[in-house]
Amino acid sequence: MTKTKTFFITDAHLGSGDDSVTREKDLVRWLHAVEPEAARIVMLGDIFDFWFTYKHAVPRGFIRVLGALAEVADKGVELHFFIGNHDMWLFDYLEKEMGVIMHSKPETMLIDGKKFLIGHGDGMGNQDKSYLLLKRVFRSRLNQWLFAGVHPNISFPFAQRWSNSSRRRHSIKYNGYLGDDKEAIFLFCKAQQETTIEKGEKPYDYFIFGHRHTPICRPVGNASYINVGNWIENRDYAVFDGENCELRKF
Repeated sequence: MTKTKTFFITDAHLGSGDDSVTREKDLVRWLHAVEPEAARIVMLGDIFDFWFTYKHAVPRGFIRVLGALAEVADKGVELHFFIGNHDMWLFDYLEKEMGVIMHSKPETMLIDGKKFLIGHGDGMGNQDKSYLLLKRVFRSRLNQWLFAGVHPNISFPFAQRWSNSSRRRHSIKYNGYLGDDKEAIFLFCKAQQETTIEKGEKPYDYFIFGHRHTPICRPVGNASYINVGNWIENRDYAVFDGENCELRKF
């Protein structure tokens, strides 16, 4: 079977909730199911509810999905990972272990002649000032070094409680699509498209993001904004076949 398709997945939040292992097993089944057709798989962030990359140790858990990703990479599938707000401390672990291409911010990608803008989606539009400040704190090299110096038996339970609390607040704050005039990611995509056209550059065909936990497909001029949704309740994903990109459920 020819590997021609690009698959997108987001917001599995592995490690959170009582059904985390079930979600992980389903994600492994999905990886094995799409691998025969996949030229690339793009993970849009928050695949892990919390992660910290140590220099000489690996956090406990997630062995099934890590093994499946390694298998998929060994079969020649190009893997991309866009850092989310929950797994921003993943650093270079996946890159060094299995050649995953890591992205810390939205990136433009040209796939089969179509122009994509791809990212996780957190902090778009600079609307949440408190979150942007918190993000700078988490991305501080000094704070990361200090966290690494605390024993995981102490640091991980605290970080996981914080992560779970943050995710619950997010689910309460964002309940479904807010409308084209209020959705920060949509407004960001619209502004990017307008700027691109003003510069005389090739306009985008697709804007692909996660973070919102809500599967969305909305027109942005002649392009499409697609939010892939989540892997927690819905097992959402998206696939691009070289011509069209669409949302699906596993």
